[in-house]
Parts: sequence; C-alpha cells; structure tokens
Amino acid sequence: MSATADHAEERTNPAARLGFQPGQVVQEIGYDDDVDQELRESIEEAIGSELVDEDYDDVADAVVLWFRDEDGDLTDSLVDTLGFLDEGGVILLLTPKTGRDGYVEPSDIGDAATTAGLSQTKSVSVGKDWNGTRLLTPKAAKSKK
Repeated sequence: MSATADHAEERTNPAARLGFQPGQVVQEIGYDDDVDQELRESIEEAIGSELVDEDYDDVADAVVLWFRDEDGDLTDSLVDTLGFLDEGGVILLLTPKTGRDGYVEPSDIGDAATTAGLSQTKSVSVGKDWNGTRLLTPKAAKSKK
C-alpha cells in the first residue's frame, strides 16, 4: 500500500486514526446495546482479531472503555482499567457526544485522566454518537516524547 493510501485510510478508518495495530490484544469494557458496532468492527479489522471482553484473564495492549455519565465515577473506572493493561498500554475512552444520553463533559474527562495518572493525547469523533479520547499510561507517555 502506498503512503498516500495509508494516509487516506487514517482519515476514513477511526481505528487507524486511533493507532490500533495488527496483533494487539484489545480489551473492551462497558459494552452495551448503544455502542458503535462499526467502530468495534474497524478495531477488530485493524488488530486482526476479535476484541476480548471483561473476563479476559491476561493483560491487554489497549483497552476500549465505553463510558456514560450514569456509569459511575470516571476516575475509578480509569484506575480500574489500568489493571487490565500491559505496561505502556493505551486506553481509548469512548463517551457519548454532546446532546446524547450519558454525555460526559470534556473537563470531567481531563480531570479524571489526570487524577488517574494518565496523559490525554487526542480526542476524535469516532462515530455518529461517540467521541474517543486516547489516554496513555505514564510509561507510554514517556516513550512518545
């Protein structure tokens, strides 16, 4: 594939834009009826396997965390999620867009990430109803500098 094709895929494929790579183990937490199935499928296509669920008993390279305002305390959820990650892992926090049920304020995301010891790297629209925020663990954040 050419460099131009790679860049075109990054613009159209949310999983590519978010940095998912073939061979990664990606754990999904917070799955419910309202999740974006197209995004899930694009992540599975990018990594070349299915997402593993909350019962997965090993560490993952990345975690997809679907979080809605009514799901409890975001900081606690992020801290709990860290236990599922391999050293240097990444959390993709998915929250409903403005005006959707379960919307989470960006300032709440920033505060929760900071309190959990995570670095926020980018926020992107990942579907009709969801925004994604890429959060790095301290080890992953240091390697990106």
